[in-house]
Amino acid sequence: MRLLVLEDDVQVARGLTEELVRAGYVVNSFGTPSEADQAIQRESFDVAIVDLGLPQEDGLSFIRRMRDQGVSLPILILTARDTLDDCVTGLDAGADDYLTKPFRLAELLARLRAALRRRHADITSLLTVGPLQIDLRTHEVFSGDDTFDLPLREREVLESLMVASPAVVKKDDLVQSLAGWQADLSANAIEVYISRLRPKITPLGLTIRNVRGIGYRLEEPKT
Repeated sequence: MRLLVLEDDVQVARGLTEELVRAGYVVNSFGTPSEADQAIQRESFDVAIVDLGLPQEDGLSFIRRMRDQGVSLPILILTARDTLDDCVTGLDAGADDYLTKPFRLAELLARLRAALRRRHADITSLLTVGPLQIDLRTHEVFSGDDTFDLPLREREVLESLMVASPAVVKKDDLVQSLAGWQADLSANAIEVYISRLRPKITPLGLTIRNVRGIGYRLEEPKT
């Protein structure tokens, strides 16, 4: 799962990012609303964690603007503003949850899990491309009665290709989706994962097509 953190305090952002990555999340951290806005417009996130005291634009204004633009991304406010009125104002602005600093990591992680459950509650978890299926909740990959026990990175690449199919997934988008913008994962590593996946899905009639200069496309069996 991919999180967006909007926090202008560098030390707080770094510490929060490290803890969330340690908990298994991919995290992209931004210091200004304009940077976060641009990222939301071009990338996909599962939950946003937003501070209120921000440069350029207050966090409340940012949240209202996101909602006015039709952005449905779950937003959790994480702030030092701790009065009841602050909480009510934040929720009324469009946030889904409100947590004050200092906070306990276990509580933050629990609130993130709850937000993710709500986000995916009305979305079917089963994705199908040709004879291949993946459960987006359990991340189990299977075809009929056969289950594919794939390494984590290979499964993440396959899941991204299946979600986009039949559209092309840019190589840079795969890198960002798997590693986050702050982690070290090269385009060459993506090529390695693709090469390992191909022989595993070829017997199903599926093909990972290399679209020169752009990325990859998962194609169903031709009839």
